[in-house]
Amino acid sequence: MYDSFIDQLSGLDLSGLSIGPAPFNQTDFPCEDAIDQTLGAVWSDLFAMFSDTALEADAEDIAWGVVNLFHRAASRKSAQLDRASNEIRVLLASADGSEVHSSNLEEQIERAQAAEASMLAFERMREAMAALYREETGSCWKPMSGSRTSHSRGLTSAVIDGRDFLRARAENRRHALIPEGTPVVFAGGRQSFESAADARAYADNIWATLDKVRNAVPDLFLVHGGDGKGADRLASSWAERREVQQLTYSLDRRLGARAGFKRNEQMLSLNPRYVVAFPGNGVTERLVIDAKARRITVVNRRGPLGTSPGS
Repeated sequence: MYDSFIDQLSGLDLSGLSIGPAPFNQTDFPCEDAIDQTLGAVWSDLFAMFSDTALEADAEDIAWGVVNLFHRAASRKSAQLDRASNEIRVLLASADGSEVHSSNLEEQIERAQAAEASMLAFERMREAMAALYREETGSCWKPMSGSRTSHSRGLTSAVIDGRDFLRARAENRRHALIPEGTPVVFAGGRQSFESAADARAYADNIWATLDKVRNAVPDLFLVHGGDGKGADRLASSWAERREVQQLTYSLDRRLGARAGFKRNEQMLSLNPRYVVAFPGNGVTERLVIDAKARRITVVNRRGPLGTSPGS
């Protein structure tokens, strides 16, 4: 018979053990070189294990999950930061000048700063892993839902005023979620090709076209549908490689057949400088028509393999 868990505990010397909350005032985090080298080595060893085995076809799914581990960790720290920020608001609203109140406020500010520092560290790790994912799969990594954003590293002071912290927190969030620059809409559907050479030529045409558009609009941010396959995936990979911000409008499935046209309206409401159109379906055709009606310049690449129709 196995001893019960309580019996096993009773045989342990727990006199020196204390259980308390995790420390929140630690300031040491892995340096960027350590992050890049360690995660690169882990990635290399992990996926070498799948090579030439029956699991090789599942490697991309595993790779996505590895990056997602760090994304989820960063999201949890972001939630902790939000909770700490709310506590700071409550304490500021109920300030009575007492020493106890001041001590509680200082502790909450430290907790918020620690959560933010941890969030930034996990975001840095996620971005390192996302770059490895891109090299491994040729596609940019994105979460199943929500946004993938990287916050600025401005809040690194050990002690700052509570009101200043809340203002800076709101400003960081605004900058993280709203791209700055000139919007350029990209559209295209899923294609099938007769050969790998044709597929490669199509991808090269997307990248070459977007490079030319970026030369004309250096501060562009790319607006697209966020499809995980086809033209959107290639455009997203280009944006990640070129460090261009992306704004994605996924389909609202509740709208049924109307979803694609509603997305067109949302993207065109940004008043983009260009609409870059590659072969697609009727929704793409409608986007081109509506863009021209608004006098938005259309870069038409709906010819064979993503070439200009007149070429």
